[in-house]
Amino acid sequence: MSIDQGDVAQFTVPEMDCPSCAGKVENSVQKLDGINDVDSQVTSGTLTVSYDSNQTTVSEITGRIEKAGYRVETTGEETTKFEVPEMDCPSCAGKIENALDGLAGISTFDTQPTTSKVTVTYHPSTITPTDITAAIESAGYEVTETTARNTKGGDRNDSQDNIWTSPRALKTWVSGVFVAFGLLLEFFLATQNAQVASIVGRELFIADITFLIAIAIGGQEIIRNGYYSARNLNLDIDFLMSIAILGALVASLAFGEALYFEAATLAFLFSIAELLERYSMDRARNSLRELMDLSPDEATVKQDGDEVTVPVDEITVGDIVIVKPGEKIPMDGEVMDGESAVNQAPITGESVPIDKTVGDEVYAGTINEGGYLEVEVTSEAGDNTLSRIVEMVEDAQSNKTEREQFVERFSAYYTPVVVAFAVLVTLGSPALLGTTWPTAVVYGLTLLVLACPCAFVISTPVSVVSGITSAAKNGVLIKGGNYLEAMGEVDAVAFDKTGTFTKGELTVTDVIPLNNNSEEGVLRCARGLERRSEHPIGEAIVAHAEQQQIAERDIDDFESITGKGVRADLDGTPHFAGKPGLFEDLGFELSHVHATTDGGVVTQTARQLCERNNCLDLLEDTVPQLQAEGKTVVLVGTEDELEGVIGVADEIRPEATATVARLKELGVKQTVMLTGDNERTARAIAEQVGVDEYQAELLPEDKVAVIDELVAEHEGVAMVGDGINDAPALASATVGVVMGAAGTDTALETADIALMADDLSKLPYLYELANDANSVIRQNIYASLGIKAALALGVPFGYVPIWLAVLAGDAGMTTAVTGNAMRLSRITSDDTENDTIDV
Repeated sequence: MSIDQGDVAQFTVPEMDCPSCAGKVENSVQKLDGINDVDSQVTSGTLTVSYDSNQTTVSEITGRIEKAGYRVETTGEETTKFEVPEMDCPSCAGKIENALDGLAGISTFDTQPTTSKVTVTYHPSTITPTDITAAIESAGYEVTETTARNTKGGDRNDSQDNIWTSPRALKTWVSGVFVAFGLLLEFFLATQNAQVASIVGRELFIADITFLIAIAIGGQEIIRNGYYSARNLNLDIDFLMSIAILGALVASLAFGEALYFEAATLAFLFSIAELLERYSMDRARNSLRELMDLSPDEATVKQDGDEVTVPVDEITVGDIVIVKPGEKIPMDGEVMDGESAVNQAPITGESVPIDKTVGDEVYAGTINEGGYLEVEVTSEAGDNTLSRIVEMVEDAQSNKTEREQFVERFSAYYTPVVVAFAVLVTLGSPALLGTTWPTAVVYGLTLLVLACPCAFVISTPVSVVSGITSAAKNGVLIKGGNYLEAMGEVDAVAFDKTGTFTKGELTVTDVIPLNNNSEEGVLRCARGLERRSEHPIGEAIVAHAEQQQIAERDIDDFESITGKGVRADLDGTPHFAGKPGLFEDLGFELSHVHATTDGGVVTQTARQLCERNNCLDLLEDTVPQLQAEGKTVVLVGTEDELEGVIGVADEIRPEATATVARLKELGVKQTVMLTGDNERTARAIAEQVGVDEYQAELLPEDKVAVIDELVAEHEGVAMVGDGINDAPALASATVGVVMGAAGTDTALETADIALMADDLSKLPYLYELANDANSVIRQNIYASLGIKAALALGVPFGYVPIWLAVLAGDAGMTTAVTGNAMRLSRITSDDTENDTIDV
């Protein structure tokens, strides 16, 4: 929906492109009550609807358009994130989802227990954030903050410290005191445990009263949450525990054998379990908050010559921000004054600070190490590199892994099966096992405690979040849990050449002076000839000459010779620079030239090739050898004399060879280099970096075909490239990895995984982290499911008391899987090189 004003709404329906289509859409919409007029515009693909808002809504109109078989573009929708700190398990999320499911105007919603966020996409004309907040709170959960406003004005989340002093914790401790006092009376001071009352003919002793007080205090939150679960038709742990506690009380009155102790123990121990779960989940959330805290809250801005401290949110594009030594850079920007070394590790994972001077780009969240910087802001607060990274890490868990999808499917059957088993044990154990009815009831209540698969369900997402945040801290952005899982299953890796194995920047590698010319003279002529050239090779030669501080020459009558080179008058003398073929056309005998040995600088290449009286055969020896090394050859000379040979190449990244070797050590079966470059250059690069195979002279569609072949042969294929040119191949691979995405919108948006710096050595770290994450996920799934199953099977035989079911089956497993997952958040790229994590 693109426009919505009052009772008139306009919808974008791109597939409505003919009168027949328009007729179907109009007929479908007009079936709704309250539709006054429908106007379809086929040429623009828009549908304008006048309606009575008391009888129908925008959401219902959208539904009728979709029922006609046409998609509605929802450009008028808004998305808001709600902070819900108490939503820390899948059952909590389920209650909130049920509360939101029936609201009109909501298109989609996504609950993320591991980050305590609920993301809702909705039609603002139909529903507001206030309405959504009310719905979440109707499920029993407090909303502390939204992206639109701060609803409560409190802290965003409880810290690990005040979890233990929160209102629920205080109630839990008081409940524990009464449980302890009741136990003392029940088992150690029995003579003091006098009868004080009776209910429906059942005696109540002092210990029973203390247990009931413990239930009232400690079970208050449990029963309250159980009520919301029932109201939202959610069979979760709160509902099951409420049934268990209330069932124990009812059984006490029905059977005459007091189960007040069991009910009080349930209330107290489960409250502790909930606090432990909150504590464990808060540890997982802290790994993400560390990313958020990288950006400062305030910054110093130059305004009318003065330095003013303002909140970061108030900084706008074009402001000049002052960053002093030791301060964090608050926004993405460009250095306008000053120079300093900037620690970019929080964004790119680079361990060595990068020198920044006027004109260089800097990123929000990086640290100014030593100098004074003035930075012109180039992006809004919510659109800088750090903000995009944080947002993508938060959203990454919405892309569920295959294991996570399996767990969710399995858990949908697990709870009803265990509840049914609890009923069977309760009803059948007196007859089959000879237990008493009170004992059978206790067995049933114990199984109800084990019926919620919280630890099992949370085992995968908490591992995914931990792994993704660990990667983000090390300069690797993983866009979803499914990509983390897929990277761990990769056994073939394809690399682009330019910008991936190489730096993507041409540099001069060889200068061979000929015929008594010097290297400086050759470069001076080449600089003059190429100064007006716009070809990358010419630019590389000019840059190299400038770096060597080679003087310029006067140039006249510049001419570009298409496909061959350039010509110009240097100090009045015609000079040429270009391919060997250009000088063959000028009549030079390229098979017999002389390398300079006196009065000039002889390169290593020249020494190797000048063993026959300083004679070189350019066509048969020099040029082919340089080309075999992956270099482009440029000859320089006049109409009468060949002055020298220049080799230009895209320099190989120093870490490329070690990266390929390390991947093979870690278990990658095949490495392939794909390039559009010529065969000789491709072969030279492939031999130097050590890949198993290379393919050259490929168009983008050819790369896709190769990737498709690899996907057919292997379980998983990763494609590593440097941007848009490799997009088709990146999309075709199981996992697409983009190089150097820091500050690049397109790369951040299109990549499955992005290496934020141009550091290929992060790839083995990523591969090993993904393997470790998959191992941790498997451990969590098998352990949580296995222990739950073992406990459940032991209940009917009296091996599992109710306190063990609570502490081991619920609190213990939740804490264990969370702690195991948090190991991933502490891994660094240096750790993986030393194999410090055992899985």
